[in-house]
Amino acid sequence: MNLEPGEQRIISSFNDAVSRRRFLQLASAAALSGVVSACHSESNSILSVPPGQSVARFPEKTELILLTDRPPLLETPLYYFRQDLTPNEAFFVRWHYEGIPTYVDMRTFRLDVGGHVQKPLSLSLTDLKKQFEPVSIVAVNQCSGNSRSYFEPRVPGGQWGHGAMGNARWTGVRLKDLLQRASVKSGAVDVSVGGLDEAPLFNMHKFVKSLDIEHALSDEVLVAYEMNGKSLPMLNGFPLRLVVPGWYATYWVKSLASIQVLPDKFHGFWMDKAYLIPKNSDATETPEHLATDTVPINLLNVRSVIVRPDLTDVVKAGTSHEVEGIAFDSGSGISKVEVSVDGGNNWQLARLDDALGRFSFCRWRLPWTPQSSGTYKVMSRAYDKAGQFQRSFDQWNKGGYMRNVIEHREVTVI
Repeated sequence: MNLEPGEQRIISSFNDAVSRRRFLQLASAAALSGVVSACHSESNSILSVPPGQSVARFPEKTELILLTDRPPLLETPLYYFRQDLTPNEAFFVRWHYEGIPTYVDMRTFRLDVGGHVQKPLSLSLTDLKKQFEPVSIVAVNQCSGNSRSYFEPRVPGGQWGHGAMGNARWTGVRLKDLLQRASVKSGAVDVSVGGLDEAPLFNMHKFVKSLDIEHALSDEVLVAYEMNGKSLPMLNGFPLRLVVPGWYATYWVKSLASIQVLPDKFHGFWMDKAYLIPKNSDATETPEHLATDTVPINLLNVRSVIVRPDLTDVVKAGTSHEVEGIAFDSGSGISKVEVSVDGGNNWQLARLDDALGRFSFCRWRLPWTPQSSGTYKVMSRAYDKAGQFQRSFDQWNKGGYMRNVIEHREVTVI
């Protein structure tokens, strides 16, 4: 039997998962076993799991923090952000509906490019790899609701900690090259993208997003078939996903199967009704005064997250340690990161490592020798080259989106 590249990997990894039912059985069993393993996480695990949560292991994944199993919402523990590239098996998972693809027959799979074009395309994975120039880019993929659990007052939705994100080297073809091959007609306005996932009920809206034609024709947007040098995991969008560097993950459509060029503005639920933010610089509103002027979420804002020390590290007084974290923005680049170890009274400039590109995590470090035992409030704030910075005030919006306030971590020194 002749197999497309990647099909053997899926058959091998999912040799018992040739049906949706079997996959969900495996996933449910994984989630159940995760609840058990979480009971021992403090004693024999590298993971620091938030109180009241458990871990689970799904196909092609290591133990991740479990939010829900149908659809899978799996969060990356902060431990893995000590690496510049987030391992595929530890990369967060977020789907909107239970009807996710669990097996793809690569003998029949095609990516369709159509709509307002002169030459519609129907491309196999082999076509993409052989007929188009491969391009790689390192970019942060961050869920719009990353860190939602820290919003006060609480808002509905997946109660993510800081781990609904990851940094990877994505390899594929430029969306621009596909559109040029299809010969976009004059007057094109938007490009809509949809995947293999399906809404569970006829009256629910299929997940479809769109980019304006200028953005779609930029050099950065990719149709990716590899992630960190390997085929995409099934739960992260095998066989193809859209990569939109500098933009929130809602645009990074997984299991990409359809690209449609449109002569008019795209209007769909996931653009017009969902993922809307207040139209102001901080995406802020209050429960008493909700914003009346909203826009679709778009560019990442600047933020930093502390990854070391965490609950698994032993910090001793009089001993040199390193405060470490990551910072990123929409692509202008991080200019500086400041760190406070005394609750914001004093700030020190952290050292920045060389980033793997302007859309990548930028690692920062600060040596620290606590002089006495006790509890320290460690904080970080990032600035980018476009003049953005993390805010000191409480940020709130009803979607729990785009958090970029200064985060802190309580560190116990012995």
